[in-house]
Amino acid sequence: MADSDGEYQGDDGSEDEFGASSGTRSQARDKPRKGGRKGGKAAWEDLQRSWDAVVEGADGTLAGTIEGLAEAQKRARLLKDTTPLQRGIIRHLVLVLDMSFAMMEKDFLPTRHRLSMAYAADFVREYFEQNPISQLAILGMRDGIAVRISDMSGNPSDHLEKLEGWVKQEPQGVPSLQNALEMCRGALFHTPSHGTREVLIVYGALMSSDPGDIHDTLKSLIQDRIRVSIVGLAAQVAICEELSSKTNGGDTSGYNVALDEHHFRDLLLEITTPPATRTKEQSNASLLMMGFPSRTLAAPETMNYCACHHRPTREGYACTRCSARVCRLPAECPGCGLTLILSTHLARSYHHLFPLRNWREVPWSEAKKSGSCYSCLTPFPEVPGKGAGGPKGQDKPDRAPVKGLSESGRYACEVCGNHFCIDCDLFAHEVLHNCPGCQSDTRGAVPANNAQDTAMEIDS
Repeated sequence: MADSDGEYQGDDGSEDEFGASSGTRSQARDKPRKGGRKGGKAAWEDLQRSWDAVVEGADGTLAGTIEGLAEAQKRARLLKDTTPLQRGIIRHLVLVLDMSFAMMEKDFLPTRHRLSMAYAADFVREYFEQNPISQLAILGMRDGIAVRISDMSGNPSDHLEKLEGWVKQEPQGVPSLQNALEMCRGALFHTPSHGTREVLIVYGALMSSDPGDIHDTLKSLIQDRIRVSIVGLAAQVAICEELSSKTNGGDTSGYNVALDEHHFRDLLLEITTPPATRTKEQSNASLLMMGFPSRTLAAPETMNYCACHHRPTREGYACTRCSARVCRLPAECPGCGLTLILSTHLARSYHHLFPLRNWREVPWSEAKKSGSCYSCLTPFPEVPGKGAGGPKGQDKPDRAPVKGLSESGRYACEVCGNHFCIDCDLFAHEVLHNCPGCQSDTRGAVPANNAQDTAMEIDS
């Protein structure tokens, strides 16, 4: 090997030769390559950076822009289709959690397993809040088999208690989609035809160790009318997309991959909305027998026996058919199998069939009609050009225009025409499911002059 400490000796060549070679290279660069970039621009040069849309206020702060982005995130959760559809409000869903080695990854902090367990608990609470007369079961995938975490039940406390016992257990082994789906079929086999059959899978692995052909299981799922929705945590998997599309009538929206922690939670909570019925058998009207028991308290120095948990209790609900006592509602009577619910449970499920319509954004030209929110009386920003010239002393707002976001901070109901703030808009559509302005409208009430001048009679 030659010594590298010696002086470098270049090839003998004239400047004309170097000039010719450099000219040839420059001409080669100028010629467009086949399949190359158009216009000499790299792909990363066309990126849309979020800080380019930042608009600085007149006082030199970004307070208006930050408030606008926060409102845009709230508004994006409300801009959904509100078309009234026939939905299955009596649902039977099986939640399948991946507990394999892939859930030890830390791309979702603290780990995929910890975050999935925390979001699964949030999903259980929200699921029974939106679907109080529905049923839920939870399964897990680990060591190549499917494990049962909780049985099919309508009591959220039972599911949350069983989930807490699996949080500290470390994930291990490989997942098996086929074993989990076969166990889901067994759990949903005896469910009545008037309810929906659904499976939600949280899948973090990129492989599946199955004992047989999973396509045979897929055919059985289609025959049993079981819908499969999958939330991926790593990347798209071909068999997951096939499972979701073929069990949902060709709709591929049932399979999504989470981008971050917030997106993961949003994807899970989207499943809490009941799906629209598609089959003719589910669309036919049918009668369902239910019982509406009253809460009873045991006599002094006596104790009743709970038929659902087999333990003594002093209060509960007596079945209207067989008088068996259950401690919580909604529930299925252990004695006769009658569905026991309260009237408020039906009322909470009613808003899915007739959802509250989205409120429209109010432009500055119509903002003079209101000075504060109709519901919470929060003052609205002043109209630009009126008096002092707006909130910042200028004729135009200090926030960038965002799709779905009102420039005046006002949102109007299309029925009553009242103006509301973004917080009341969010509360009315996600919690109340009614418009405060429409509910307080007294135009159809009887005038006070026509009422009789007599005191109200109170039953003794």
